[in-house]
Amino acid sequence: MALLKVTDMSHDFGGLRAVNNYHLEIESGEICGLIGPNGAGKTTIFNLITGIHRPTEGAILFEGQSIVGLQPYEIAARGISRTFQNLRLWRHMTVLDHVKMARYSKLGYGLVGALFGSGRCRRQEAAIEEKARGLLDMVGNGRFAQQMVPNIPYSAQRRVEMARALATEPKILLLDEPTAGMNPEELAQMMRIIRTVHRTLGLAIFLIEHRLKMVMERRWCDAVDGK
Repeated sequence: MALLKVTDMSHDFGGLRAVNNYHLEIESGEICGLIGPNGAGKTTIFNLITGIHRPTEGAILFEGQSIVGLQPYEIAARGISRTFQNLRLWRHMTVLDHVKMARYSKLGYGLVGALFGSGRCRRQEAAIEEKARGLLDMVGNGRFAQQMVPNIPYSAQRRVEMARALATEPKILLLDEPTAGMNPEELAQMMRIIRTVHRTLGLAIFLIEHRLKMVMERRWCDAVDGK
């Protein structure tokens, strides 16, 4: 059974059909690429899978269960996480706090524990920070942990989004043009990081890219089965 299966998915915005009869199957641990020019509907497909839009037609199954009609947070809780084509970060939060915030969905203590600083609360808070720092190290952002997001390079901001998405412990990670706006050196670094994340965590990855050269790069294809 495919981890993620999309069948006959179409979506209309008024009289415009943005996605028509789309099919997709991704297995656990697989990397799959969606290639196309700007305006082809790639991000709309991500939005449909993650619950931002509801398909006009078709089915979306995750681990054999329909996720059509679920809210984005419900889909994320099931194991689908994503980044965005346009950065969605908060200017007045540190890099570390961005990643820690995503871990709070995994908390096991309640309001009383938070108010009184129970032992369980302190242990979980320490575990959250340790996990967040580990993810920042994985994506090459450890040295920026205490920096405000506007003060770090653009390519590092992209990696903050990735670390934040990974903090929810997804089974599949959706990356929307993770190398957008990067120079060749930054692009190569991001490719290495994606390979490291895939190898270390063993999760499936579905990425959008409009540059065929990036998807077909030999260093990339040697490490993954891109489609």
